[in-house]
Amino acid sequence: MVYETSYDTGLKPFTPDLNRGKWDKPTDYIFACFGLALKLDVFVASFWMFFDMGILGILPYFIYMAIYLVPIMVIHSFMGQFSSSGFISAFRLSPFFKGMGYVSGFLTISMLIYYSIFAAVPLLFIINSFRPTLPWSCEGLNTWHNGSATLSTTCNKTLILEDFSELNRSYQLLHVPSVLYFQNHYDSMKQDSVPDWYKDYELSWHFVGLFAIIWAVIAFIFYKFSETAKFGKLIRYMVIVTLVLLLVCFVRFLFLPGALNGLHRYMTPTASDMAMGVASTFIMVLHAFGAGWGSVIALSSFNGFKTDIMSYSWIISFGQIFIYIMFGMVSFMLEHYFNGNSNLLFCIIFTVFKLSFSELSDAEDNAHVLSHWLLYLSSASALSTMAWPNLWTFIYYSMLLIAALIVMTTQIFTVLQSLFDEFEILRLRKQEVTFGLIGGIALCSFYFCTNHGIIFFSALGLDAIFSHSLLHLLLLLVVLWIYGRERFQRDIEFMLGQPFASWKVFILRFIAPIILVICLLAGIGLSISEHSYSTAVVVVMSIVLVVLPILAIPGYGFYYLYQSTGTFCERFRRTCRPTDWYPVEMEHRQQYEEAVDNTEMTHQLFEVTEEVN
Repeated sequence: MVYETSYDTGLKPFTPDLNRGKWDKPTDYIFACFGLALKLDVFVASFWMFFDMGILGILPYFIYMAIYLVPIMVIHSFMGQFSSSGFISAFRLSPFFKGMGYVSGFLTISMLIYYSIFAAVPLLFIINSFRPTLPWSCEGLNTWHNGSATLSTTCNKTLILEDFSELNRSYQLLHVPSVLYFQNHYDSMKQDSVPDWYKDYELSWHFVGLFAIIWAVIAFIFYKFSETAKFGKLIRYMVIVTLVLLLVCFVRFLFLPGALNGLHRYMTPTASDMAMGVASTFIMVLHAFGAGWGSVIALSSFNGFKTDIMSYSWIISFGQIFIYIMFGMVSFMLEHYFNGNSNLLFCIIFTVFKLSFSELSDAEDNAHVLSHWLLYLSSASALSTMAWPNLWTFIYYSMLLIAALIVMTTQIFTVLQSLFDEFEILRLRKQEVTFGLIGGIALCSFYFCTNHGIIFFSALGLDAIFSHSLLHLLLLLVVLWIYGRERFQRDIEFMLGQPFASWKVFILRFIAPIILVICLLAGIGLSISEHSYSTAVVVVMSIVLVVLPILAIPGYGFYYLYQSTGTFCERFRRTCRPTDWYPVEMEHRQQYEEAVDNTEMTHQLFEVTEEVN
């Protein structure tokens, strides 16, 4: 035996799930990873960092992509594809750090708890798009909004001054009807220009119903498409439909007033915008690995053993940045629809909402539009001005709804498969575990139907910057230092039949950690800043779902250490060595044993030769 097994440590050996299945087509892995980029809270939780930076501001993304995104994605894909295991069992590579897999699971669940919002809001507008008159159109606004109220809208050019003492100046503020329609579901938001997080908790039964529908749809998907091949095919078609609808909406938005100015602004950013991109596009890079960090590991585990993950990682990275650019251009066109032909933009940051005060026209120099949460809320008012507004509302929000369902179902799929790979007993109760997990997450998600939850969910999203950076740093330590670069290069060369260049290893060992440390510090600062405005419940959720699970990394390591025998140093070395680390398929496993045996023999002969000389 050329590798260590669990028998040597006295523990139960790893038992692979031979019925876990494979992708129907190799490209299903690519589409599933494209779906990770549809996690659009990157445009909400971090808009103040890169929302207005334009196309040139995204150029640093390509530098980050070459320095560490693609190489780290190759490492993730290697761990999943080589071991045919999810993000927990893949750490047979170094069992002491298996707690990283459990952290990934908790991070995924923390995202799923709040991400229902990104499916419920589009569903709200889709359902109401079947009304003869859209409630957020200027015609429909009068049926539920008091025209004499102090909140003036873009449908009313007779404006009322509102005093913002913090700004030391008065603005004539125009509220977007679709935003008011959303806020009308909460009594505490109806008359406030910005939500007041000091008010008592208020539950919206409308959103409870929407959340219930979303989770029922997800449960139905896993009831009908739980098999890997069927699930991969479903995700493939859903991603294709989403991208097609996105392109259709992009072309239609080109004809909105001010849209071309928005594209011009996007294509010609200022020097400050480009500087903003250098400092902030790392957030998009971190989102490439999914909400739970280990999603790529789990998704790649369904690849064939010889799948060319080197090429696929580049394709996935370019595809993801294409998605970000497309949504960025749509955002700019919508922004300039409200902005008209002016260049004035004044932003105030209130957590989830993008509160931009922008000139409506050259004729009204003191009139500014409050466009909240641009992609999801304010866009509905822009759609209501088009010909066939009901149709375009349905198309646009169907695209956003499908995107949210892709993200949620993919993340649940990775968590479930990782649990089934690690715990053999759960494989006998797959259906119970599946619907139990979905039901538990759905129950917890109802907190975000409250006025507090629907405002402060972005705090949980920002925690991912800190946690993902930390996990990437630990992964580089585990794979390239503890497991060793020689063994890593040997394994990936055996799997792919092509070498992993030494210069990539050098970058990953010495340069990428520097960037990740900067990301880690930035993530800590952003999380502290965001949580300083959030409620106690959100802070507790963050501690339970993000901070405490990170303690599972050393906790599980010492637990595994305790189960071993020998001195402390012997135990530590043994728990850091790969255990049951081999390909699952017998043919590849035998070939791997021969390859490792030959490599070890070569090293021994080389050492003997040196001693003789």
